[in-house]
Amino acid sequence: MKTAYDFAKERYAALGIDTEQAIASLQNFSMSMHCWQGDDVRGFCDGGQLTGGIQTTGNYPGRATTPAQLMQDMDKALSLVGGKHKLNLHAIYAIFENGEFADRDKLEPRHFAPWVKFANERGLGIDFNPTFFSHPLAANSLTLSSPDESVRRFWVEHGKACLRISEYFANETGKPCVMNIWIPDGYKDIPADRMGPRARFAKSLDEILAEPYDKEKVLVCLESKVFGIGLEAYTVGSAEFTVNYAAKKGILPLMDNGHYHPTEVVSDKISSMLLFHKKIALHVTRGVRWDSDHVVRLDDETREIAKELVASGRLDDVAVALDYFDASINRIAAWVIGMRNMQKAMLSAFLTPHAMLKKLQDNGEFTKLLVMGEELKSCPEGAVWQEFCRRENVPADESWWEEVHRYEQEVLSDR
Repeated sequence: MKTAYDFAKERYAALGIDTEQAIASLQNFSMSMHCWQGDDVRGFCDGGQLTGGIQTTGNYPGRATTPAQLMQDMDKALSLVGGKHKLNLHAIYAIFENGEFADRDKLEPRHFAPWVKFANERGLGIDFNPTFFSHPLAANSLTLSSPDESVRRFWVEHGKACLRISEYFANETGKPCVMNIWIPDGYKDIPADRMGPRARFAKSLDEILAEPYDKEKVLVCLESKVFGIGLEAYTVGSAEFTVNYAAKKGILPLMDNGHYHPTEVVSDKISSMLLFHKKIALHVTRGVRWDSDHVVRLDDETREIAKELVASGRLDDVAVALDYFDASINRIAAWVIGMRNMQKAMLSAFLTPHAMLKKLQDNGEFTKLLVMGEELKSCPEGAVWQEFCRRENVPADESWWEEVHRYEQEVLSDR
């Protein structure tokens, strides 16, 4: 008896799509899982208030407060998502033992050894982020662009330390480490001097990148933003700054789809960036009217981002990470929802006959192009998704929530 997948296989074959190849491509697709969803971007270093113009909302019970709890929660989420992925850590997730503490500028690889053990036991890579916020020396939201040389020097040393840690991750896991630099620096009101802070930021980046590191193992990227809370008028690391600096220095530009004006979409930027950069990086999130970092849904923009990645033929040149944090719902569920939705968007892109659609566009057959684009939406990609999940031994439907709810009752409720 034919299964739903058998019928789907035939339907897609008529469009020139091999569903077996689509499933294999999805199995090989790796995204970086952001650890900070599990504890509301608190970390283990300072225990201070979240700063830098970012904010979590909600107080759902069960937040991880120790490294063991966070790892346990990430394990639960990963068990419900097929494929092999990477961990994405911030520097504030250093793990100190026996009463030790090191400030950001003194962090060492050994402070992250438990994370390497965790990753290697599960076959995961590790990506990394210096943390230029939630620290007394970031209280005025000026770090690498600070006019105070002692403050600027502290953060430069932090960046250098993170480069050394990133190379340690790459060496220990055998997988390249993407190290993303994002700073919150900016001003609430219109500044008298726009050039000065950006010149200091550029100088700081130059000094960080002067630290010797293996460029094949550590992929440094630079992330822009439009504004943050309390930093509405001016952002030092604007899109223009980061794109130009990355192009000049040969590092990766990173685009977060919550870090642009509401009428801009990252899906439209990907092709332009890939034409002029060997590699780029993405943070996939969902901004609601601003950079609110809502959980990723299977919405139009997520689908368009995935479509551009596949249609470009440059998927291997794009480092994809998720970046959102919602404290108003079950945090494990937030991870699973976003990761599975990103996978569903990628599967949809793998099941799209891009060559056919491009030919219609080039031939000016725009009516048929619209017809095909709309009819593809009713093709049985759900059956292919279910087959992928079956092969990965993860739930294919909403039944995964039962497992998370049980975990909430048995584990999270005791925190």
